Amino acid sequence: MASAVLSQSMLSPLSSSSSPISKKTLENALPLSVSVKQPLRFSRSHLFSAHSKRAHKSFIVNSAADDSAAAEIPIELRYPAFPSVMDINQIREILPHRFPFLLVDRVIEYTPGVSAVAIKNVTINDNFFPGHFPERPIMPGVLMVEAMAQVGGLVMLQPEVGGSRENFFFAGVDKVRFRKPVIAGDTLVMRMNLVKLQKRFGIAKMEGKAYVGGEVVCEGEFLMAMGSS
Repeated sequence: MASAVLSQSMLSPLSSSSSPISKKTLENALPLSVSVKQPLRFSRSHLFSAHSKRAHKSFIVNSAADDSAAAEIPIELRYPAFPSVMDINQIREILPHRFPFLLVDRVIEYTPGVSAVAIKNVTINDNFFPGHFPERPIMPGVLMVEAMAQVGGLVMLQPEVGGSRENFFFAGVDKVRFRKPVIAGDTLVMRMNLVKLQKRFGIAKMEGKAYVGGEVVCEGEFLMAMGSS
């Protein structure tokens, strides 16, 4: 019925009053509608929020994957050894010290006349632990300073620098601070940098820091004296 009414109204002129269409008939008729889809609009905040959520979810997934991969690697295989730029035999060729006073085990970074980084493996077998202290083995601070001075000697005891193992001496220290105790089982990592060299007077000023596990345990300024050969 609705289609008949519509067809009749379409054939009749709009100005014609011979076959008027009642309001009720129009209400019952099927409407002719055209649906127009509006374009989707996204603000910058919406796009940034969606991107942030995806990135956060990806970070969580990657972190979980990394943690699971690390958990599968046995702990004895996770940590690489320190590099060996200079081993104990090469150190003995430069430093005049010997047991029990040679306190440098390995050099892991070395620039002659500029800087050096070396390690001292602190073990319960070190001869100073029975007396310092029997119930709490702590490396004496003066020996940490001596070990750092020996690393400084490795920096300076080179022909191009002018040093000689026969006439190179530890002349003094200043501003030394001990931050944390060093105990048996620690690895003492020492860095010594040349700050100033006065060849005329044979004096070298150096700065040093010692670390255990990435934390500073000792630091200070050092003076080295080079005598004439």
